[in-house]
Amino acid sequence: MNQAKVYMTKNMDPQSVIALYRALGVTLTGKVAVKVHSGEVGNQNFIRPEFWKPMVDEVNGTIVECNTAYEGERNTTEAHRKTMELHGWTKIAPVDIMDADGEMALPVLNGVQLKENYVGASLANYDSLLVLSHFKGHPMGGFGGALKNISIGIASSHGKAHIHGAGNAAKLWSSDHDSFLESMADAAQTIVTRFKGKIAYINVMKNLSVDCDCCAVAEDPKMADIGMLASLDPVALDQACVDLVYASDDEGKKHLIKRMESRNGIHTVETAAKLGVGTREYELVELD
Repeated sequence: MNQAKVYMTKNMDPQSVIALYRALGVTLTGKVAVKVHSGEVGNQNFIRPEFWKPMVDEVNGTIVECNTAYEGERNTTEAHRKTMELHGWTKIAPVDIMDADGEMALPVLNGVQLKENYVGASLANYDSLLVLSHFKGHPMGGFGGALKNISIGIASSHGKAHIHGAGNAAKLWSSDHDSFLESMADAAQTIVTRFKGKIAYINVMKNLSVDCDCCAVAEDPKMADIGMLASLDPVALDQACVDLVYASDDEGKKHLIKRMESRNGIHTVETAAKLGVGTREYELVELD
């Protein structure tokens, strides 16, 4: 597979998000789903809807999310809709909780762990997908970026348990760890296949906590913000973000690197590359 292009800017403002998207040279057409992270109630680090609004407007998109598989303020459709309203998402665009009316199965092609990925049923209503991700650490995945956002993020509540359990939802919190990481890569493959040529990814590297936006009380970041990146390849994009963390001269990076390495986070990227989801080889193109 040839090198992928990953575009970067150190400017972190809404107009720079649009500049990154336009640099990709793709126009997302039809009904556009915009996958964000709604943020657990109490979380201080998630990217706010006002920041994303100009980009959502650019594609005339619908904000999409799916319910969680664990206790919190997003584990039922009713609670999740209240959270989306509380956090201001409903003020910037239409919001669709995609598994409100059930789920659908997408086949995994030659998967490492999964044969099917269960996603919110209303994903079927969309022609294109824009993936807006907050790159940061994660208590289980090591880090979360584009690959996590299209795998766990788009999976239904049951589908999230299915991925965590490496094909057995009953093993939500007890499956083999690397098998869980491989299952995320399997799930990501189904989304890339579903929207082939009609999907774009933007990662924002700010508020670089070791914890996810799914944590009601996340640890405060120990390192400085890095910038924003975009690509048509989620594997290259996440690899570039990981590389930028390691390349940073900020002493606080040790904290995040420890989290990433202790959870073998790069294994999701490795597996996704082997599955043909994308390539780890990239050219970083700076827009500044």
